[in-house]
Amino acid sequence: MRRIVLMASVSIDGYFEGPDHDISWNRVDDALHQHFNDIVGDMGGLIHGRVTYDLMAAFWPTADADPRTSSTEAEFAGIWRDIPKYVYSRTLERADWNTTIVREVVPEEVTALKNQPGAGDLGLGGADLAATFLRHDLVDEIRLYVHPVLLGHGKPLFPPTGTTTPLHLTASRTFPSGVTLLHYTVLR
Repeated sequence: MRRIVLMASVSIDGYFEGPDHDISWNRVDDALHQHFNDIVGDMGGLIHGRVTYDLMAAFWPTADADPRTSSTEAEFAGIWRDIPKYVYSRTLERADWNTTIVREVVPEEVTALKNQPGAGDLGLGGADLAATFLRHDLVDEIRLYVHPVLLGHGKPLFPPTGTTTPLHLTASRTFPSGVTLLHYTVLR
């Protein structure tokens, strides 16, 4: 069975984004970006909330056409366009780039998606969607990319869910930018 892997960048004080969806504080250097390319390139699909999807769709589909784009970013643009994507939204009318719109998180449907044949885990992104998946016990791994910055305000990655989720640290890694990956497995 494929796993659902929550992948998120977070400030030291726990924020996923600053006000107005600001992520300019993210410190993504070439080494970290190559890591993302390697991880996402091996995945079988991405699961996004609408806000995360909108942010990604506003940049990645044509990023490799910009001459200022690094080769690592250009590589990710192709990965993002080609990988199957599932965007959870009640309002999105249409989506391009190999994207399926899903209206509601139905645990049985998510389990069926995990059980579909094919290689690669499913990457989960978006704070609200992550909270819903955690509440339904649908997340198998968490990969937190902790950026060396204190935001002081913004949107927390983990809003209260009313549930306790025990974790086991399976790996950690610090990148040249100072970003530290904390890779957890959800204990069941």
